[in-house]
Amino acid sequence: MAATPAPASAVMSLLNETAILARGAERADILSKLQTAADRVSDPRRRIVVVGHIKQGKSQFVNSLLNLEVCSVGDDETTAVPTLVGNAPQPQAQLVLADADGSTRRVPVPIDQITSVTPTSPLAQGREVVRLEIGVPSPLLADGLVIVDTPGVGGHGNPHAASVLGLLPASDAVLVLSDAGTELNANEMDFLRQVRGLCPSVALLISKTDLYPHWRQVVEANRGHLQRAGLDIPMIAVSSLLRSHALRLQDEQLNVESGFAEIYQFLRDAVVARRDSDIVESVAYDVRSATEHLALTLGSELAALRDPSKGAAAVSELQKAKLAAEELHKRTSQWQLTLGDGIADLAADIDHDLRDRLRRVVREAEEWVDRVDPGQHWEQLGEWLRDQTGTAVGDNFVMAHERALWLARQVAEHFAESGRVEMPNLALDGLEDLLAPVDELADLDAGKAGITQKVLVGMRGSYGGVLMFGMITTVAGLALINPISIGAGVLLGTKAYRDDKGQRVVQRRHEAKVAIRRYVEDVSFQANKESKDRLRMIQRTLRDHFTAVADQALRSINESLRAASEAANVESSQRTARAAELEQRLRKVAELRERAEQLALPAVSR
Repeated sequence: MAATPAPASAVMSLLNETAILARGAERADILSKLQTAADRVSDPRRRIVVVGHIKQGKSQFVNSLLNLEVCSVGDDETTAVPTLVGNAPQPQAQLVLADADGSTRRVPVPIDQITSVTPTSPLAQGREVVRLEIGVPSPLLADGLVIVDTPGVGGHGNPHAASVLGLLPASDAVLVLSDAGTELNANEMDFLRQVRGLCPSVALLISKTDLYPHWRQVVEANRGHLQRAGLDIPMIAVSSLLRSHALRLQDEQLNVESGFAEIYQFLRDAVVARRDSDIVESVAYDVRSATEHLALTLGSELAALRDPSKGAAAVSELQKAKLAAEELHKRTSQWQLTLGDGIADLAADIDHDLRDRLRRVVREAEEWVDRVDPGQHWEQLGEWLRDQTGTAVGDNFVMAHERALWLARQVAEHFAESGRVEMPNLALDGLEDLLAPVDELADLDAGKAGITQKVLVGMRGSYGGVLMFGMITTVAGLALINPISIGAGVLLGTKAYRDDKGQRVVQRRHEAKVAIRRYVEDVSFQANKESKDRLRMIQRTLRDHFTAVADQALRSINESLRAASEAANVESSQRTARAAELEQRLRKVAELRERAEQLALPAVSR
């Protein structure tokens, strides 16, 4: 069972006291890290993303979870843009739009129009709609939860899941909905696997249990699918309708039967408690790191004050440490070389992986086209193609995320000699709008010929047969139009119709292959653009993070060397007072370090 995280007040008190010491030592670099940690503690927001294929009841689930009508509900695909719902004193809504220069702007939305917002909303004035942000007073959201309702995976205008997957690395938990009408299919299993690779806190919700009497059998079958796939994901059966009745009737037992009580338990254990523990562990590390740097400077100066001979030895040791730190700083080119080469290799691998996956999809689609008349099965092929390209792009996205984490660890190894190095946060937010929707698969002629067209093709083919055999039979004294010439005309007309039909099928197959390649090229173009933008942001994040690590180590050595050197010149009358002050600071530093160690114990034991 997870240990109870330390209260936020205790964590903030520890950070504030450490910041006071860092400010007294004029260490702006340490202050900056402590301020970042304080911002994480004071920000209560925890983002819960609701995802799934179309028509799984996501919007109705969000409405029932909040007991508010904030998401559009209907028989068709209703969620057209990502909808973010957070807490606010008064109901309000804003549409976030993307400008041509890459910036965003916000447009107020009347609260009574929030369920009718689409990508073509007049409020957007022709700009790209990034998301809809809604603020409503809610006891659930008041604790810091932010619910994100996403467009259905595979729906119109969202032919692949990458835009939805882009939300997941920065989320605190993901709720995947699948209705109880049927078991999980291959596409849903692929999507679950991708989601699990991007976010550790995932729950599968089997929705609409009130509509299907056999929902328990579906749940058991889905549990078997998850076990065989090696996916350790909790599964919760839910009914939004029962939840609504429970709230209306104030019936606690009915609320339990709806499954929402179990969802709340999941959110408490897997989201709130886990994130609090992660924050506490991170703060404890930041404080320990800060106290180590401060103790190095204070201890060096104190040693020089107490015993000048030992101070000279300390200065000598610090000179060696400085050389080592400068050597580490000089090796910046080495870790930056590792980073640069790693990003280049990663970009090449991602591009090759995506092209290879999409090429297999195209090859399989073309083989299927060669076996059938594509005009008669074009709709099914389009649905299959959207699912397959979605899976390919999603797998490529997960592979890129995992490889980026691996690259961060490779770069961190260059700093292993200086002790544990904090890993950067690569859960980059604000990237969900980078992947623009691709055009739908082009239409294809169904190949159904009318009676008039069939007659004209037959007559055109039979004309030559009637004339040719009629002329031959006239030698035998028969008329030009006779049973023999008519029979020949019928045979040749039938053959002409069949040949024309075959040519039309060949033409449709060619057009189908062109449409498939054009569609896949469009998907590849958009996915490659997203990958390159993401990799650039990852490279900058890693570069800035490890540059700060190298600079901080060198500055601590320099500050310690300066303090020890200056201590040797302090007059004897001032030595005692200065030494007492330093001893007091060192005791405070030791106290803070001990408190950080105690703070980290519950987080480590979870």
